[in-house]
Amino acid sequence: MKVCVIGTGYVGLVVGTCLAEIGNDVICVDNNLDKLAQLEKGIIPIYEPGLEELMRVNVSENRLSFTSDIKDAVSKSLVCFIAVGTPQGEDGSADLKYVEQVAKSIGKSIEKYTVIVDKSTVPVGTADKVTSIIKSITDVDFDVVSNPEFLKQGAAVDDFLKPDRVVIGSNSQKATEIMQELYAPFLRTGNPVIIMDTKSAEMTKYAANSFLAVKISYANEIANICEKVGANAEMVRIGMCTDKRIGSKFLFSGLGYGGSCFPKDVKALIKTAMDNDCDYTMLKVADDINKKQRQIFINKIIDKLGHDLTGKTIAVWGLAFKPKTNDMREAPAITIINDLLSRGAKIQAYDPKAFDVAKFYFGDNIIYAKSSYAALENADAMLLLTEWNEFRRPDFDRMKSLMKKPVIFDGRNQYDGDRLIERGFDYTCVGKQFSRESVSV
Repeated sequence: MKVCVIGTGYVGLVVGTCLAEIGNDVICVDNNLDKLAQLEKGIIPIYEPGLEELMRVNVSENRLSFTSDIKDAVSKSLVCFIAVGTPQGEDGSADLKYVEQVAKSIGKSIEKYTVIVDKSTVPVGTADKVTSIIKSITDVDFDVVSNPEFLKQGAAVDDFLKPDRVVIGSNSQKATEIMQELYAPFLRTGNPVIIMDTKSAEMTKYAANSFLAVKISYANEIANICEKVGANAEMVRIGMCTDKRIGSKFLFSGLGYGGSCFPKDVKALIKTAMDNDCDYTMLKVADDINKKQRQIFINKIIDKLGHDLTGKTIAVWGLAFKPKTNDMREAPAITIINDLLSRGAKIQAYDPKAFDVAKFYFGDNIIYAKSSYAALENADAMLLLTEWNEFRRPDFDRMKSLMKKPVIFDGRNQYDGDRLIERGFDYTCVGKQFSRESVSV
């Protein structure tokens, strides 16, 4: 099938590459010429396991190409995905200016029947808006469908190639059949294609992401109560998640959610509720808890090290909002590090993939260590902010020898606190008190 994908950001690159991988002819479109030049060389601006290698293979096989010529790409394609950004506006709503610009360009470019797919996360009613824009420009027959993505950063390639489900919002039988044909190779194991109207599909993406965000905030609120009453949040989590009605995913307490989806989607759904005079209490509380969770962690640090951190060196392990990505959008590390810098702390940070992105947020205000152990040199404390696999089983004796004081603040509850305390560390995590005396700092 002839496909074009407009937008070569995170979603667009994954969609275009994976569609090419199963034999489609895919043209990816972007107006950033420097970015296109890099992509043509096989260099991608994001870190996503497996994506770069897959992209290079499909470029070499001539199934995947890149261009800035949107008219040529659209005119050659039966299916055209819109995968541009929908940044958060000042009022929390999704800004659709890029989607609307692309819709106008498509209207000027289509020469035959085309299925236009909203792949970007967009508010309810966007498919209707895109339809109206294109109809105002052309009389060529087309349909607009909603096909929300459910890609987890760090596992996006697998998520696309082996989806749990595919949601297609369509008001046209013809468009529905084309989309079913396009996705058929990905669903041979029997996972469902769920067909619904466009507005329900648009709502499904926001409802799913917001539910997971609520689940994370609930886990954090329970953890904070556990810490106060002397319960162990990890044991409580295990006791809960073995209930099949609840499940194990997104119940880990820590620093809250970040990234490009959950924070933005929760706020966008709140704005939709406000605009339609609906109650949004649960969504607002989840958002508030998420913000407070970072401050609670900061308070743990200043309670132990003092409000004035002048002269203190703090090591940070992890900058990305989650492991297996270099994405720092809404990352807890941004809030936490900026607060500590404002108190005079010297920050020595290490992340396996996020340094280039981190420089956008911190510039020269922090030290970018060459390794996790280098970040610990003469540190008064270490903060674990991202649970990269390589941080799970470090050499604690080596850590202790490098640090000025063996103090660990574990924002991801990754370590066995009792054992670390036995080894002479002062250990603090989320959701648990420790009965043994910690090392004096």
